[in-house]
Amino acid sequence: MLEHSLTRPMPAPTDPPRLRRRAISDPARQALEAAGVDPVLARLFAARGVADTRDLDTGLDALLPVSALRNAEAMAGLLAEAIAARQRLLIVGDYDADGATAAAVGLLALRAFGAQVDHLVPNRFEMGYGLTPPLVALAAERRPHIIITVDNGIASLEGVADANRRGMRVLVTDHHLPGAQLPDAQCIVNPNQPGCAFPSKCLAGVGVLFYVLLALRAELRRRGAFAAAPEPNLAALLDLVAVGTVADVVPLDRNNRILVAQGLRRLRAGRARPGLLALLEAAGRAPGTLAAWDLGFVLGPRINAAGRLDDMSRGIACLTAPDLATARPLAQQLDGLNRERRVIEVRMQAEAFARLDEMPLGEHAALVLHDPQWHPGVVGLLASRVKDRCHRPALCFADGPDGLLKGSGRSIRGLHLRDALDLTDRRNPGLLAAFGGHAAAAGASLKPAHLPAFAAAFKATVRELMDPADLERVLETDGTLDPAQLDFPLAEALRDQVWGQAFAPPLFDDEFEVAEQRVVGGGHLRLRLRRDGGPTVGAMLFGQSGPLPSRIRAAYRLEVNEWSGQRSVQLNLDHWQSAGG
Repeated sequence: MLEHSLTRPMPAPTDPPRLRRRAISDPARQALEAAGVDPVLARLFAARGVADTRDLDTGLDALLPVSALRNAEAMAGLLAEAIAARQRLLIVGDYDADGATAAAVGLLALRAFGAQVDHLVPNRFEMGYGLTPPLVALAAERRPHIIITVDNGIASLEGVADANRRGMRVLVTDHHLPGAQLPDAQCIVNPNQPGCAFPSKCLAGVGVLFYVLLALRAELRRRGAFAAAPEPNLAALLDLVAVGTVADVVPLDRNNRILVAQGLRRLRAGRARPGLLALLEAAGRAPGTLAAWDLGFVLGPRINAAGRLDDMSRGIACLTAPDLATARPLAQQLDGLNRERRVIEVRMQAEAFARLDEMPLGEHAALVLHDPQWHPGVVGLLASRVKDRCHRPALCFADGPDGLLKGSGRSIRGLHLRDALDLTDRRNPGLLAAFGGHAAAAGASLKPAHLPAFAAAFKATVRELMDPADLERVLETDGTLDPAQLDFPLAEALRDQVWGQAFAPPLFDDEFEVAEQRVVGGGHLRLRLRRDGGPTVGAMLFGQSGPLPSRIRAAYRLEVNEWSGQRSVQLNLDHWQSAGG
């Protein structure tokens, strides 16, 4: 217990962020430079724990071996037997982008392997998350021999037991943290289950399933299944694996960076699934200019929109569409749902922020909000906005159709949200009806009458677990760039790398003279900035209309701006403060 956290004052949520430059391992930087890595990239990689160019290898042969993932080969044997016996398989997915891409990957690969396979996704508003008994009853109508869960199942104790009673076997593929008891499934593949020594604990749900499919292909190869026909190319599904991995915001360790880099390569070359290309078309984005960031912020939201407002089956249909003609109308529907989601989110955010303005935020280590009018499919996004605005772990609840409050939470560095919910539940049994998730994101449900007691207990737990320093806003930067480095080659080199969760995109900081500034787009600043008397460079400050002082210190991202056929180097400012002068 961090006893000092109970008494030390907490930083105010309105305090401006403190800029702190990332520590760099000089031996690692020097080793990377000596191996031929660009000096700026060597600096960035060394600050992110890379010490050897082998850690930058994104070839598929550098992936961790399938044999290291517990039960992957055993599950492959079970699936190979089921395919040979022409047994019916049913994939049970989840209603987010990770679950949707996992379901799509499973359907496409298993059908290519000759399996009889269908899919079923719970409706977020009717059945909730995971393999629940009501979903098992619905699945039973399709008379599958085997249920395969993707991106769920590790907490589905009752659902798996019910499936067993009905004579259906369950194979669980998941990546969520398990509870004290595992479900009584025939086989479980989860890098986070007890006894699994797989070095990467960060696989997304779609990544776990991809590994099982690699094992299955090897097993079918051993059985001679491809003697008369070519083997299915599983690498062709890595675009879906990459999207699900980035959209689920799992840490991009070396293994995940390989999966994302390979999928991104297919997307940029225009060799992606028709559904992904149709979604990019609907978003007005050219595949050749995609960065890893776009997988989570362009493709991810459009896929997620189906599960948030409608039914994820529509998203899976788009991802598995055989051609662009089939995919385009589905992509347009998803794009429309995403626009509708934005309208709902803006309204909910305004309501939440108005409430926050009336609260003594400095007294709270965490925030718990509820409104009966909020949309249960959007509360996770709202929690993210609240977390960003207040730099506090946040849980937002909406009314569910089953009489329970449905909540989604987001956390900051320093608090493992799922563990905090677990500790709150163990100390206050009966308050929560269900919970689960990760370090950075989690969900929970409870009876409306229990909300005040839960909010008090959860905030007390968070205050105990967190040091006040964790609540201080800190922007980690990668230091300065020379004026001559604000150019296309470096901007393009940065865009081509895989950055993301736990492998942060580069953020630089420097002092600039503000040579020009004007308001554009109803509330953004277009700038011309100058360093050390050199030429000016274009910059954007989104969401602020200024005016800025004549000299600023800015934390910025170096990017390539493409607009109306024109390309330019642009600095996108994340933060600024006066530099005097």
